[in-house]
Formats: sequence, structure tokens, C-alpha cells
Amino acid sequence: MTRDRPTETDARTEAGADSTPGTRPATDGGDAAAGADAVALDPWGSSTVSDYRKLFEEFGIEEFDDALPEVPEPHYLMRRGVIFGHRDYRPIAAAMRDGGEFAVLSGFMPTGDPHVGHKLVFDEIIWHQERGADAYGLIADLEAHSARGLPWDEIDEHARDYLLSLLALGFDADEGTLYRQSDNRELQDLAFELGSKARFSEFEAIYGFDGETSVSHMQSVVTQMADILYPQLDGPKPTVIPVGPDQDPHVRLARDLAAKMRFFKVTEAYASFEADALERDVIAEAHRTLSVEASGGSEASEGPGERGGTDSVRCEDAAAWLESGEFDRSRLESDGVGVSEAVVESAVSKLDAAGKEPLRPRVRFLDRNATESAFEALIDAVEGEKRVFEGHVDAFDLSREAAEELAREVEIDEGGYGFLPPSSIYHRFMTGLTGGKMSSSVPASHISLLDDPEDGYDKVKSATTGGRETAELQRELGGEADKCPVYELYAYLLAGDDDEFAKEVYDECVGGERLCGDCKEQAARLMREFLEDHREKREEAEAVLADLDIDLDSNRRGVAGE
Repeated sequence: MTRDRPTETDARTEAGADSTPGTRPATDGGDAAAGADAVALDPWGSSTVSDYRKLFEEFGIEEFDDALPEVPEPHYLMRRGVIFGHRDYRPIAAAMRDGGEFAVLSGFMPTGDPHVGHKLVFDEIIWHQERGADAYGLIADLEAHSARGLPWDEIDEHARDYLLSLLALGFDADEGTLYRQSDNRELQDLAFELGSKARFSEFEAIYGFDGETSVSHMQSVVTQMADILYPQLDGPKPTVIPVGPDQDPHVRLARDLAAKMRFFKVTEAYASFEADALERDVIAEAHRTLSVEASGGSEASEGPGERGGTDSVRCEDAAAWLESGEFDRSRLESDGVGVSEAVVESAVSKLDAAGKEPLRPRVRFLDRNATESAFEALIDAVEGEKRVFEGHVDAFDLSREAAEELAREVEIDEGGYGFLPPSSIYHRFMTGLTGGKMSSSVPASHISLLDDPEDGYDKVKSATTGGRETAELQRELGGEADKCPVYELYAYLLAGDDDEFAKEVYDECVGGERLCGDCKEQAARLMREFLEDHREKREEAEAVLADLDIDLDSNRRGVAGE
């Protein structure tokens, strides 16, 4: 791609997306796009996200910056903050560092042409594949038919276009897996099993489904859950799902179903009774304090598998201590654990009921879906001191990590899946060239990967920018790259892996050296070159696609869905 320095021409302005100084588009949302909903995440809606910070607060998505130092040679989308959030990405980073097995999967609903916004996901799949991941790309044709109402002939045409672009951008079909939902019997069998753990009440709460929602639409959701867990059919492995934040409801449900499919749930406990997480924190504090006192001031063990301390502490002793006024909740709250008085009262009640039972840390295997033979196999597999109850087994010589591994091994040996909870990464939505969200249904808002290179050039030249009203104001005040769809094209695509080039464009813009007309001219030329190159590679990918076992003429019959 040519990167000639632009010359001065007129500036123009319109609001677009926002980004932070340098090469990093903002991860905190900034200005809201028109009509955006700040917190609603709708996998089938058209709203963008007006404040990315709310995703951390409302939905528990973690900031990717916290995991970034653990990622070897991170992708430029990670470095620039385009990938802004994650769920449980650290096992993926660890697998890359240590050469462990892991997978990446994402899907594409074939409702229109693939565009440069979709390229973010293509690139994320390919980058993980290049770093050793088992890579999966799927065509969500059942979803397109049931949720968007597309006829099968259109789905077939769009499916072909998505697959060609994915291959053209570098997906290795020999090492990876490509499939259509409708043709994958293994997937549909898994969806049937997952459906036994899904409840309509969950669909109401997560997706807003009601009595008017078609059964096919609900079935397509369960199929997507099977997609997310599909890479683990041949054995559990860390799996990352690169998506936009609007797809987070699917990830949350898939993580929940992965847990519900497990034979055993592993928790920590201190007595024969069951306590929730906050109650365990309170009980653990009582055990720690009383054990130190009973052992003459030496710190007792705080968890199973580490046999220090004393077993002389009784449940009733812990209850009395918690009621004595010596318990200071601030120690737990300083660790980020919010403990209410009701939690303490509940813990005291359970401890009182247990009376003189010794208070001892242990790991607990709860029978969730185990067959009788699997439960017996688990009992035999637990070494050291253990106690067997109806519905659970307590082990006193295992760490939590070792117990998790043992439970999974027994489950797999006994015919279960042993799923690990899937991970996810989230990228910012690209702003449309006309402002608002980039959408396949608004041709002027996006660059299609199928666009004629000259049409791509013209679309960039016509795009709104973050420039000032006049060239004089631009030179005086600098441009607003943080609100510029054209700068996003540089940061997300046109600068490629060259951080210095992306930073140069930003600095020259906000410093008043770079004016919008010439900046767009440079971007338009780079876009034309990208589309020319992509067109050639798509033509080369035709032969690869023809050799794959994917039916692009489905011959399916049916009426349009919702």
C-alpha cells in the first residue's frame, strides 16, 4: 500500500466514533451514536454501544488492558484498544505462551455482503490460528433463516462470499474447520443435548423472548450455544470466541450451559452443610482467626490440600466468634467482598445448627448430572481422607485445582463432555462512513469486501470526518480524530500492523498539520489497493473453496422466519 504524505486541502466536519490519543481508539465509549442504547445488548438488534465502560459495570466484561501484558506479541487490534474487553481470556494467553492446546471460533450470519467491520473477526480468527489455535469458522445459516427471515437461496449466496473472504485473508482450511450449521449433524446433536439444560425463562430474561417468539428462533439460539462449545467435542480445551459486544448474551448463556452439562460441580466447604460463596468467605475468616488462636499464634492453612493449622475449631465456636463483635467485615470488604449483615446471620445460623462438628477446609464434589457409575468412579478416584454423602463427596487432601482436574477426568472417562467455560474477546463497533453504526443494510455506511476498488475509493472520499469547519480552524485547533470514521479506517485496517503510521496520522490530525480532504485521499487510495488485493486473493480462494466439503447449494425448503 502507498502511504504518500497528504497535501493541504479543505477540511470538513461531522461527528463519528471516538478514540483516545495516539493509536488507540477509546475503550470508554465517549460520544453516543444516535439512537444508541447504553447498556442493552441485543444480538439481533441494530443499536451500537454508547458507553463501553458500562459493559464492565453492568455485565462483568473485563478490560482487555488488564490481560494484555500476558499476551505474547499481541495483535494490533489489541495494542490499539480496538479489542477492549474479554471474559476469561487468560487461559488462552497461557496456552499461547506455553504451547498448550486451545481453539478459536466465531460465526457469520449471512444476511448481506461481508464488510470491513466483519474483517475484524476474520483477522482475530486467523491471528489465533497462526499462533496454534484449532480454528473454526461457521456460517450461521439457521439463525439467518429463523431470526432474520432470509430465504435459503440468498443465504447460500452470502455464505459463499463470507467463506471466500475468510480464506482470502489467510484462514488455513487444511488446518482449520469451516462448516454450515444446517449441515453439521454433530453440532445439531450437541444442540439437542444442550437444549435439555436450557429453560424458556432464561430466554425471556436474556433475550426478551415472549409468547410471539418462534420455536425456530429459540432453536437457533441453542444451536449457537452448540457452536460455541463445538471445538470441545473432541476434548475440553480453552476456547475463545471473538465477537462484538452485542453477542455477549450468547457467551454468557454458553458459559452457563457448559457448567450445567458437567457431571460434578467443585466447590470449597468447611463443614458438612452447604454454604454460598459469601457465607464461605465469612466462615473462612472465622476459621482462619480461631485456628491461629488455637495453634498459639501461627497462621493456619486457609484451604484444602494444605494441612497446616488445627482441627480443634468447632462450628459452634465459629458462630460464637462471629456474634461476639470481634469479626471485622472491613477485612473482607477491602478484598472486594461485600458482606451484608444478612450474610453473617445466615452463616451463623448454619454454624449453630452444625454444633460441635469440626470446622475443617475441604473441597466438595457435588453430583450435578453424574450417572451412578460416574459417582462411584469419582469416589474411587479421590485419594486420601474423604467423606461420602448422598449427593456429594468431601476431600480433605486435594487442592481446588487438583479437584477440578480430577472431576473432569472422571467425567470424560464416564462418557461426559468435561466442558471448560468458553472465553471471549470483544471489539469496538466500527463507525459507519456516514456516522452511526456500520451496517450491511446501509451500503453507504460500509465498505463491502466485494466492492469494486473504485467504489471503495469513492465511499471513503465521501465519508464524514472529525475535521473542523474550515482549514484555518483545523490548523489552529487541530482535527478531532477521536470523532472520525476515516481515522478509524486507518486504526482498524489501513495502517495494518504499523503502529507508527497509525500514530503519525493521529498526531498530524490533532496537531493541525493534516487536513481532511487529503487525509481522505490517502485513505481512499489505501482502501482501493486493499480491495484490489482482496479481489485477487478471493479469486485464488475459489479453488480452495471448491475442494472443501461444504454444500453451498443447500436445496433446503422452508418459509422465512421472524
